[in-house]
Amino acid sequence: MRVHGSPRPKADRSHPATLYPCYHHSQIVMSNPIVKSLAHIAIAVITGAGSLAAHDIITTNLTYSRDISRILAVHCAACHGKDSSIALTNYKEVRPWAVGIKEQVLSRSMPPWGAVKGFGNLAPDYGLSQEDIMIVAAWVLGGAPEGNPQALPKNLPAQPQPSKNNQLNNALTVETRTELKAPLRVAGIRPLSNSIVESAQLVAKFPDGRIEPLLWLSHFDPKSLDPRMHGTFTFRKPVTLPRNTVVQSSTPLRFALETNDAKGPSPVS
Repeated sequence: MRVHGSPRPKADRSHPATLYPCYHHSQIVMSNPIVKSLAHIAIAVITGAGSLAAHDIITTNLTYSRDISRILAVHCAACHGKDSSIALTNYKEVRPWAVGIKEQVLSRSMPPWGAVKGFGNLAPDYGLSQEDIMIVAAWVLGGAPEGNPQALPKNLPAQPQPSKNNQLNNALTVETRTELKAPLRVAGIRPLSNSIVESAQLVAKFPDGRIEPLLWLSHFDPKSLDPRMHGTFTFRKPVTLPRNTVVQSSTPLRFALETNDAKGPSPVS
């Protein structure tokens, strides 16, 4: 009890109740066993978040050894071999790039095929099938597991081989559209653009009204083509175009129609 007129005693500044007025309230709240348990759980989640993020949760049966290695061997090894700047020849090399591979594959930026699959009867076709794309995406989303190394292919699938397009000659150069003055057997198409082509559909319109899809360029980058292509999209079988057939592109594009014939039409300017 303080006598009137006597000095007020100094508060103990070292006590939490003095420094933090809500201390007594917090002590009462934290004395509740339910609140205390929830607080402990929250702390555990926060402190364990980093360790959870560091470990992928495996939710797929797809594995690198059994499924992904075969796809990469056929479609990626030509540019991403062991001596390349980004090698993708084994699991340790592939795993750090898994998310990037998924994004590139889903956007069809890789492998750099540059054409829409199924538009035109092209062979070899270095683009990924829709099934391959879904396998790669599901593998990454499922945690990108390695699987059993014994499941790695003993003999890698044969890679698509390019046609002997060094035999192609007598190219007919087209500026977006041309009408053939003579019949022509087209064995391949060589885009002559030096820049990226976002989209260009090349078709042949026959004199009888039929339309033959030839090639659909999509995100075509002449600087990133598969070296096995030698710059030319070749057909599985040569396409015979009769006289007065119109060959045209949906967007302005300069391209060459290439043939195996010994003699062909003169280039069109």
